[in-house]
Amino acid sequence: MELLRNAVRPYAWGSRTTIPELLGRPVPAPHPEAELWMGAHPGDPSHVIGPDGTERSLLELVEADPVGQLGTTCAGRWGGRLPFLLKILAAEEPLSMQAHPSAAQAAEGYAREESAGIPRDASNRNYPDPTAKPELVCALTEFHALAGFRDPERTMSLLKAIETPGLAKYAVLLEAQPDPAGLRALFTTWITLPQAALDELLPEVLDSCVKHVQGRGEFDVECRTILELGESHPRDAGVLAALLLNRLTLSAGEAIYLPAGNLHLYLHGTAVEILANSDNILRCGLTPKHVDVPELLRVVDFACGEMPVQSGTEEARMSVYRTDAPEFELSRIEWGAGDDGEVAVHDIGPQILLCTAGALLVTADDGEQVELRRGQSVWLPAADPAVRVRPLSGERTQVFRATAGTC
Repeated sequence: MELLRNAVRPYAWGSRTTIPELLGRPVPAPHPEAELWMGAHPGDPSHVIGPDGTERSLLELVEADPVGQLGTTCAGRWGGRLPFLLKILAAEEPLSMQAHPSAAQAAEGYAREESAGIPRDASNRNYPDPTAKPELVCALTEFHALAGFRDPERTMSLLKAIETPGLAKYAVLLEAQPDPAGLRALFTTWITLPQAALDELLPEVLDSCVKHVQGRGEFDVECRTILELGESHPRDAGVLAALLLNRLTLSAGEAIYLPAGNLHLYLHGTAVEILANSDNILRCGLTPKHVDVPELLRVVDFACGEMPVQSGTEEARMSVYRTDAPEFELSRIEWGAGDDGEVAVHDIGPQILLCTAGALLVTADDGEQVELRRGQSVWLPAADPAVRVRPLSGERTQVFRATAGTC
């Protein structure tokens, strides 16, 4: 049971205040800080801090002793790799619109690109590894996102509310077939438009969205989002694709699960994210990075309807966020101001505990203890004894627990 020192990723869409404030560093930071990574990702592994202050890469520890660190079942199933990565997301600006492949799609795509001799770090590489990348994001603050295709009937109402001559001729594709096949037809048409046609259509759509917002129309939030994306990416087909997705506002503690094929875009806010330990991303747009439209269309799932939002299922004082992802499971334990009481943390496989509010004491069955302050995390190898957690003060305290889903 050892504290972790974790890597900060300085992507341009990040916040200069959220992660520094969480970690107790000076605010604002010199550069945007977008993600705090906790895990054994080869690109930026956490470092385990020993009792004497020395540090060792968690990736090295897992590679040196996969059974002791991960447990026999987990090490066997995932080839000696920690299967999940835990993150803090601090989105000040929208990320790229993207989807992730299934396990079968990732394995096939990886083998295909390996055979083609595309370097794994090439900018046009779609599959740098052969694994799936499902993810779950749980809001710490109000968190805004686009995720999953909206019900086609509802989307038709939006398109009629902002109808322009140019938009109408494309909307008929969905009106004639208001189902996943119609969504595929319209989506494919829009993201493959010649730039000249896009340059003509997008200003029409944005002007109509301005009028809808000024008139306080039914789709005010959706139109404001389109205007925000259009301002940042004025010639990008992803702005049109955003018209087809569910617009979500998550309150703290609410989460969405993004399985393979789910097209999504995080807009703004702070969240805890857990995902499979993979880099496979197929981007749709709203980014200067590589976009491979044919490959994206092989991966995107056009199933449609409201995006399920969950608050966690209460189990032994923990709120567990259930998914079908075998790579990970996320749960949350929270004490209100003045609350007390010890909570047992299940002794199942490798675990990371992350404190996001207050402070707590982690006590192992062998008597070892560690204090966990806001922004700190601790690594619990599978070989370690089970632990219990309790708040250290009378203030609100919150801890997230990440572990493998089926180990």
